[in-house]
Amino acid sequence: MRTVRTLMTAVLASAGLFGMAGTALADSPSPSPSGSAGAEAAAPTEAGTSFRTATAIRPDQPATASASTGDYLYWVLPVDAGQRATVKAKVTLPQAARHGAATWQLDVYDGLRRRQACTYGAQTRTAAKDTGSVELACTLRTVRAWAEPWANDPLPGSYYIRLTVVGLPKDDLGLPVHAEVDATTADTGGARAVDGTLAAPLVPGASTATPQDEESPAARPAAMSEPDGGWSSGWWSDRWIWTAAGGLLAALAGIYGYQLTRGSGRPSRIPPGA
Repeated sequence: MRTVRTLMTAVLASAGLFGMAGTALADSPSPSPSGSAGAEAAAPTEAGTSFRTATAIRPDQPATASASTGDYLYWVLPVDAGQRATVKAKVTLPQAARHGAATWQLDVYDGLRRRQACTYGAQTRTAAKDTGSVELACTLRTVRAWAEPWANDPLPGSYYIRLTVVGLPKDDLGLPVHAEVDATTADTGGARAVDGTLAAPLVPGASTATPQDEESPAARPAAMSEPDGGWSSGWWSDRWIWTAAGGLLAALAGIYGYQLTRGSGRPSRIPPGA
């Protein structure tokens, strides 16, 4: 009996250590970039005007752009399986007298250019005539490693951010504005993990048979970026740790129950030779 209790205590302690290790691996920050990488990852100061010319940004990397009211502004960032992305945008409106209210909208599209719904956040807001700025936000669903062809689930790959005005007086078209965009990603852990994975993330050029000439950076889409640690394989998650720990605990519980029900052996009232 004492041996069984000792084994159960050891397994419980090991399960706790495994769980903390899995959480630490999932929540550990990415390695800090070197000095050259930091210089290369300077915050962009312009935005693209279409999906093909979208400016590449990385999570937690603020981006700014100066444009005219009525322009379509595009950015793109990589989002991996198991991550939940939140995009925030702030538009500083012109100080010049405007003729009326302006309605701004923030849209996010996946690698298949499907518009993704926001779970929460103010995706569309209207700025009054005398308002100096407007702030928008959109939190997407957790990206899945794999989904059925008919589903509209978000999949790992490039995610396009589009910011534009959708309603304003015609006389206000062309007024200068300043936009700020910031995107963050959070790991949801094994609770959101699914079996299976895509053959390749949904990024521009992934389906082309002939790779582009690497000597010509201008011919390469700006969206050809990936997370700091590379794209995940999609099969590993911390739920494997809890599955193994649960199996061990179930086995020990069965042994302990057997020890309780089998008794201490031969009853004392029965003679030894009977």
